[in-house]
Amino acid sequence: MGDKSKEKRFLLRLDDELYNKIEAAAQRANRSVNAHINSILRASAGQNTFEHRQIVGQVLRGNQLNTENGLVEVSGIYYRFLIDNNEDVEPDVNYTVLESNGNILTLRRL
Repeated sequence: MGDKSKEKRFLLRLDDELYNKIEAAAQRANRSVNAHINSILRASAGQNTFEHRQIVGQVLRGNQLNTENGLVEVSGIYYRFLIDNNEDVEPDVNYTVLESNGNILTLRRL
């Protein structure tokens, strides 16, 4: 974050269950809860593509990922994919779509 005098502050109320989920995600991303919420808001504020609206956040099964050609079909469209942390694809594992950049989806193992 930048100049503290230009930051806006507001109270955000979250129920315990949602806070715990956000806190766990922040820990996995090695961020504070505040920084993690800020990154989520920044990412969503500038995204209005079809992929972001319809695909980011979807859960895919590992057997949907074609490791031979590096493609995955989502909503009738083929995308290239990258696995977060460069892990190998496991067919019996679920992956979530973290991000879309053009025709490339970034996936993370759940």
